[in-house]
Amino acid sequence: MRALLAGLLIGAVPCLASHDAAPRAGNAPWFSTFSIIAFDPATSELGVGVQSRAFAAGAAVPYAKPGVGAVATQASANRTYGPKAIALLEQGLSPAEVVKRMTDEDPGRDTRQVAVIDTKGRSAVYTGKRVIDRNFDPKDLVHFGSWAGHVTGHNFSVQGNTLASEAVVKAMADAYEHGSGSMAGRLMDALDAGQSKGGDVRGMQSAGILVVRPIPPNSDSTIERIVDIRVDDAPNPFVELRRLLNIALRTRR
Repeated sequence: MRALLAGLLIGAVPCLASHDAAPRAGNAPWFSTFSIIAFDPATSELGVGVQSRAFAAGAAVPYAKPGVGAVATQASANRTYGPKAIALLEQGLSPAEVVKRMTDEDPGRDTRQVAVIDTKGRSAVYTGKRVIDRNFDPKDLVHFGSWAGHVTGHNFSVQGNTLASEAVVKAMADAYEHGSGSMAGRLMDALDAGQSKGGDVRGMQSAGILVVRPIPPNSDSTIERIVDIRVDDAPNPFVELRRLLNIALRTRR
């Protein structure tokens, strides 16, 4: 009986390493993610949209401060990047200088992906060497054959890792750049476009949209976060995220 049990356990081990049996990303340090950061000079809005095969990515990836800038920190996300980037932008550094400063000071930079945009519409993205290398490592059963990188445009940047292909970020960029309506709506459309091209190869789990705007002079409003919604765990988080977005946009009217 003991020999039979040992044989069954040994036979089960390879199954644990299969792609289909991969643990949910929330239980691992790696966030397989695609995101978009943007600035709208017409409204002074800054925004971030994100989807990830990780629990509560909408609470971990996006950072934004009105009149300053927005940040998306992902892959093996360093959550200190958000507040650090905002502080450095406030000191007058450009996004490129901010990204270089943060990654130069971070021993774990090879495992990170981070994007920063300011209120001049300038953006910068860093994708660590290990984030890219994992896509070419045949021993990495989850990431092998995937894609990591970014596409930047006028007043926005799209970035991701463990993606089906470069078509994901290209579709997101096209949807945002040629979209209409509110920034939050365009961010949502960009996320949908990315998913339509295969999105994150590990699947879907969480998503979020954050949009901030300076309070107008002499306004009675005290709200800077005009859209701040997220879905932490769902088979298709976009269904609920879209519903929440519609409520948020109606409330703003």
